[in-house]
Amino acid sequence: MASRLNAPISCILRYMGTKKRRSGKNHRVAVTVAAAAVMVGAFAPAAAADPLPGGLGPCLGDDCPPVWPDPNNDPVIYHDSNINIFVGGDYLVREAAAEAEGKIVTLGRFDMNKRQGVSQVYNVGVAGGGSRVTPPDGSDYLTVGGDLSVASEQRLLAEEGANHGVVRHAQDLSGTVIPDPVHDAAASDPYTALRDQLTAASHCYAYDDNEDHRRPANGTVERDGSETYFSGDGTAALQVFAVDADLMTEAGGQEGIVFRGIPDGATVLVNVYGTTRNISTYMGSLPQSGLRENLLWNFPDATTIGLKGTGQFQGSVLIGQQSSVATVAISGTNGRFYSAGSLTHTSEGESGGQELHAYPFDGDLPDCGEEPSPTPTPTDSPTPTPTDSPTPTPTPTDSPTESPTPTPTDSPTPTPSDSPADHRRTGRHAALGRPTRPPTCGSANRRCRNGRWCR
Repeated sequence: MASRLNAPISCILRYMGTKKRRSGKNHRVAVTVAAAAVMVGAFAPAAAADPLPGGLGPCLGDDCPPVWPDPNNDPVIYHDSNINIFVGGDYLVREAAAEAEGKIVTLGRFDMNKRQGVSQVYNVGVAGGGSRVTPPDGSDYLTVGGDLSVASEQRLLAEEGANHGVVRHAQDLSGTVIPDPVHDAAASDPYTALRDQLTAASHCYAYDDNEDHRRPANGTVERDGSETYFSGDGTAALQVFAVDADLMTEAGGQEGIVFRGIPDGATVLVNVYGTTRNISTYMGSLPQSGLRENLLWNFPDATTIGLKGTGQFQGSVLIGQQSSVATVAISGTNGRFYSAGSLTHTSEGESGGQELHAYPFDGDLPDCGEEPSPTPTPTDSPTPTPTDSPTPTPTPTDSPTESPTPTPTDSPTPTPSDSPADHRRTGRHAALGRPTRPPTCGSANRRCRNGRWCR
């Protein structure tokens, strides 16, 4: 493995068997908790994330499930060190929301203030019902970059039986947190770069250049009044859909969401355009195994997002606008939830028990490092150019063979090397935490999946 230490993290992950996990075989990424912290923490911007920035998306650690189960309440067997919920702004718990599974990071404040007459508990890290894949015992379940506030007579729990984690906060604490939280002024520092990276990635996935030209869709979206159908082309490895409307009935009620024509193993990218978007659905299970882990709902423009209904919303969510507020009142979500803005986890009406469940995102998204470099560019006056006086020009000398300059040397520079310095980041590469392309690879060099990066 030492010979691959200078390769992008994504290449290392692929080499260690991330993709094999999708086939249902018992191959998992053997990354220690410490390595995972490096990947999604302070050193993440220097690594190439595949497919999401900062190493986000797949299950991390040596204890990932070979196959991800549907929501259940079985005993906890497997663990995941990666972030399941990232919030760039504030995380609010309101009304009768119940729990959020997996590792959680919010750069802003965490404020819990549920209504009276419902359960006065909110669980983090481990949920009574969900994938039942938790962060490793004793690791950070919740990291808060701002104040941590729990309303009087309410409790924030990061434990269930023998499963327990750490709640870490950077600023003031008020209320009851179990186990006792840890004050750490630098708690969220390792994760601050993720906010800008997610904003840039969300835009890239929806717009295929630096302008506002939408990424072409190869799937179609059709509505019949009670359901919305996402029909793939049946062949492409990346199925792209564009949505320009709210997903609910004309009267504002719930509707079904149906996927069809999606090849096995394909990634599904749904770009939901518009500054205000609402989804109300009774969505249930997906038609094929593995689709949930390859489905991403991307909101590049929205500053107001509403997600409600009695369904189990399948797939991961990415929200790019840092001024956004997502209000999640649906019964359950099943996938990563990454927002550069704020999140309010709540309920609607007399309902209660809303949950955010932990499931990975394993899809292969568009490469956001393919934009042409602005230099060198053609100019109106190529250099060198002819002059009005072509003389003096190089003329034969009595010693025409005398040390022409430049000449090849025994050590031509620059040359490709294994040093990370060859992978300097510029432009959107820097914003996404991605390296620029390494120098052209020789035939002897190994390549990462799809030949994207050399190592």
